[in-house]
Amino acid sequence: MSASDYQFITEWRIESTAEELFAVLTNTPDFPRWCPAVYLAVKQIEQPKADGTGRVVELHTKGRLPYTLRWFSRLIESRAPHRFSIEAWGDFVGRGVWTLDSDGRFVNVRYDWRIRVAKPLISRMSFLLKPLFSANHRWAMARMEESLRVELARRTGAGQQSAAQSS
Repeated sequence: MSASDYQFITEWRIESTAEELFAVLTNTPDFPRWCPAVYLAVKQIEQPKADGTGRVVELHTKGRLPYTLRWFSRLIESRAPHRFSIEAWGDFVGRGVWTLDSDGRFVNVRYDWRIRVAKPLISRMSFLLKPLFSANHRWAMARMEESLRVELARRTGAGQQSAAQSS
């Protein structure tokens, strides 16, 4: 593995259903609304096919460090509600695989993100700053997990409130 190659494994255990998590995590254009700490902008470039694959989005993201990343992703595999994969290109190139395993009231979420940094500044500095860049990724994923939990609570609360109002 070269200095500019990274593999990140992120695991969360979230109280939800695989169906709900799948719906939120595959709706990339909505990320800036519920996770603005990481997703500055997402623009849909290509519409998804009937099976959900094929959607291409342009993303502008950030972490804790003072730089941003511009990249594209395409949903290349969709096995709702338990697995989907994306390919990425732009400031980094690679593939991410999300796996959602139901366990009672919870879902065990695993994200396997394998990328090669293409952004010149980060690529040139990777040999020296790889631990710092890795920590930056972990920070971003922790913000995403926190924001995802808030989004799920918002959705659940909205559903409960609607039911109470119609009584």
